Amino acid sequence: MFRQIFTHLRPSYSRRHKPWFFVFVWIAGLLITEIRPTQGMKVTSTGPQTIHKAEGESATLGCSYTPNLLDTGELDIEWSVISPDTTQKDQMLMSYTSGTKYYHGDLAFAKGLSFAVDDPSRGDASLSISQLSPAHSATYQCKVKKSPGVDMIKMSLVVMVKPSVPKCWVEGGEHVGEAVSLHCESAEGSTPLKYMWRRQSAEPMPAAATQNSATGELKISNHSQSFAGIYLCEVNNAVGAAHCRISLKANKPPNRAAVIVGTVVGSLLLIFILLVFIALVFWKLGNRRHYEKELSNEIREDVLPPESRPVSRHTGRSSGQRPEATYCRVDGSELSSFNGGNSQGTTPVEYVPFEYDKFGCAV
Repeated sequence: MFRQIFTHLRPSYSRRHKPWFFVFVWIAGLLITEIRPTQGMKVTSTGPQTIHKAEGESATLGCSYTPNLLDTGELDIEWSVISPDTTQKDQMLMSYTSGTKYYHGDLAFAKGLSFAVDDPSRGDASLSISQLSPAHSATYQCKVKKSPGVDMIKMSLVVMVKPSVPKCWVEGGEHVGEAVSLHCESAEGSTPLKYMWRRQSAEPMPAAATQNSATGELKISNHSQSFAGIYLCEVNNAVGAAHCRISLKANKPPNRAAVIVGTVVGSLLLIFILLVFIALVFWKLGNRRHYEKELSNEIREDVLPPESRPVSRHTGRSSGQRPEATYCRVDGSELSSFNGGNSQGTTPVEYVPFEYDKFGCAV
């Protein structure tokens, strides 16, 4: 290139410039030809920028580096977690300096961390994490420095929970000609979860069926005998999958006329039973009132008459009644009382008043 420039300039400037000018141009061209830009430290990763792993598994974050010949300084490797808040500091996890490995930050978090190789100075600074948990989900940075070269790379780790075995069930009477829906739901699993229904046999899905991949519902608007069979629901996310199966039947629809007749007969029978019950209640109440009335009359008949008082001697004589004798037992002996008429020659007896009980006997 320098020769082409010099040949091109020589006819034009040979008469105007002195020979030293050409020497200067030749030296400048030589420097431009020999001096080329050099490439410094280069850090690369063979894996994806976003890594999805299941909880409990292990992960390796790749970080390979290639230093330049001019990079003669001390090797320094750093692994850190980038804070989502730009106002906060990044969290240092591990470092390698002068042939020594260092752990930083939370020891519980760093318990499962280690370099993927025993000697990171040989161009592989990959990070290994065992027993992943949702707490390991973060953006990681690998920084390799060997003065004057320095380079870094970032990658994201997403730890997810595998979907659990879903539950399948049918809603609807599974009657021919009616709408029926199949449901599928997984109790555990990191979102987003995707549901997919298919028939276990090679038969295609019903044309009248629509399914929602987010809710796991398969709806058949017009059920028929050809739709009966075993259906399989599969749920999956980025780290795992699970499935369940259910048998869909095609039952004959019930006879509507028989249902209506049965409903009417049942209603009438219920009304009849209710009327009989009400009649029995009134009959029971009537018998109870009649019994109470008869019982009150019997009690009135059993009441004793008022106590009678003995008739005096004078009253008996004047009334002309026949003599009456009354015998009452007093202290184990009988006491007689005789009220005579107008007998003459009878020694008058002095009347001594007695006390009588409620039966008219002298006490």
